[in-house]
Amino acid sequence: MKKKIVTPFLALTFLIAVVSWGICAIFGLFGFNVENAPWFWVIIALCAFSPTIASYIVLKRNSEVKGFKDWLKNVFAVKASFRHYLLVVALIAVYYVTYVIITGLDEAQPFYMFFILLPAVLIGGGIEEAGWSYVLRPQLDKKFGLILSSIFVAAIWSVWHIPVFLPQGRIESLSWFGLFAISCLGESFALGAIMRITKNVFLCVLFHTLSNAVSGTLFGYSDSLFGTVLASGLLIAASVTAVYISEKKKAT
Repeated sequence: MKKKIVTPFLALTFLIAVVSWGICAIFGLFGFNVENAPWFWVIIALCAFSPTIASYIVLKRNSEVKGFKDWLKNVFAVKASFRHYLLVVALIAVYYVTYVIITGLDEAQPFYMFFILLPAVLIGGGIEEAGWSYVLRPQLDKKFGLILSSIFVAAIWSVWHIPVFLPQGRIESLSWFGLFAISCLGESFALGAIMRITKNVFLCVLFHTLSNAVSGTLFGYSDSLFGTVLASGLLIAASVTAVYISEKKKAT
């Protein structure tokens, strides 16, 4: 594990996030919010892009990429085998099919909302993987392996999201945080498996984007503890199994 990459990445990611949310909190004390001050979204976006910004800065500083064009090419390397794309879809299906069976679709939006949400969740979610999966995850995986690295990334990912669950955030309640952390654990294993098997950052971006779009279309924010735990557990099992099968094939 390259500490000269991991430590600066985490430090810069959280510095940008804390400063951004701190500014939001200060202005919030004076009655400003996203409804009466649209420029608030710029500060929120800065926080959302913190792992992405940190990714480029740290990789460029350590000569891991030649420049922005090189970094962008690595993040959006869409060329991948069909079976790797199928892996992304299969892991998403494991989680959401399980969740739908348990909770139903009482709050589902029209199907076309999935396509409307895609650009927003790419920018406001999927692109995070330019940091988590491009920089952090592979480095932790080298040192700790899939299981521990997935747990560590899930914990870091969850903590990074905490400001979203505060009163000034978009969900307005910490009561969602426990469920969110559980789902983060499941998705962290899935993203870890995708990165371990495919070595493709874009497929991690795609998984994150599609997962957010499906969630937003079907449920909004999940509120079933049993559904979240079971779906996340099955996703973890499927992810570990996929890595085991992949590595066994490589060994033979």
